[in-house]
Amino acid sequence: MHEPRSFDDLRANALYFWPPEIAVQEQEVSVIPRLIETQGKFISILHVADASPTAWREVLAKTTHFSPNLFLKHLMVLADIGGEPLKRLKAELHSVFGNATMDFAWRDGEHSHRLVSLAGRGGWDNKSLCVHGAGLLAPRDMTPAMEDVAMLLLFGGAALNPGAPAVLLEKCIIGGMIGNKEQLDTFVRQRYIWVSRITGGATANTLGHLAESYVRERLQSLLPDWDFSKKTLPGISQTGGRTDIAFDLVAQSPNARFCAIEISFQFTTNSTIERKAGQARSRHALLARNGHAIAYVIDGAGNFERTSALATICRYSDCTVTFKDSEIEGLARFLGAISKKGNN
Repeated sequence: MHEPRSFDDLRANALYFWPPEIAVQEQEVSVIPRLIETQGKFISILHVADASPTAWREVLAKTTHFSPNLFLKHLMVLADIGGEPLKRLKAELHSVFGNATMDFAWRDGEHSHRLVSLAGRGGWDNKSLCVHGAGLLAPRDMTPAMEDVAMLLLFGGAALNPGAPAVLLEKCIIGGMIGNKEQLDTFVRQRYIWVSRITGGATANTLGHLAESYVRERLQSLLPDWDFSKKTLPGISQTGGRTDIAFDLVAQSPNARFCAIEISFQFTTNSTIERKAGQARSRHALLARNGHAIAYVIDGAGNFERTSALATICRYSDCTVTFKDSEIEGLARFLGAISKKGNN
């Protein structure tokens, strides 16, 4: 067996926290937990903002630790209208709202709101509205575009303008619940139960996919002639040959040499690394018998809390690296050496 990399050496070359490219995407994935955490305060703001259709602005301005961009993100999720539909709406509303004014019914009267940003050059996309993952981490002051979009999402369902888009009429109904705490509470909490069921279970998987994509893209740029599109190796199976073993990534050289790659980046500790460690010895032996190699890309503060698991992985790995660029370059050199052996 090769000389295994030590746990201490691996730890000394770790990043511990997400590389910047993944960090931006990870923040997007983490938006929903932040919204669920603050839904009670959001409900309270709309509950007391019943003096007029625009009273929410004054209430929001006096509310601590609840920024306008966070408020707007709540509205977007509750209406199920994201940045892309908003960009399309902006273009469509030019011909619908005369003088860029939305007329709408609220309580027993008719009201108007002039969309001052409708004719402006600024966009209504997630980044411009500061409601993307990274943007929500930084509280922003109310902008004309934020206010216009918030009014659309609140009262678009009650728009009186002829030809108002169906998406507004069908989805933008929450303004009609202002002042009715019981109705607001039921609507918001049921909506977030639905949203969390869709996104909650996918969060860990999504972060795992981000880590895999990060490694794949860097290896592909270093080894452009290699194939990184598969997750199984020929002849490597379980359950008596009925099921192929899936790996996070499989590297195939131009001369058909293979290396399975397992990837884990855990900011907080969990059982994933223990599972990989439990499989490490048997997988290494199986692959070696078939002339294949196995490598691990391991990083994250949570993983380095599992000393025993990482030591086991290092012992039964042909190449163990972290997420540092220099480390992934080392993995690419290891793969290149495998390819050269195939030519001998």
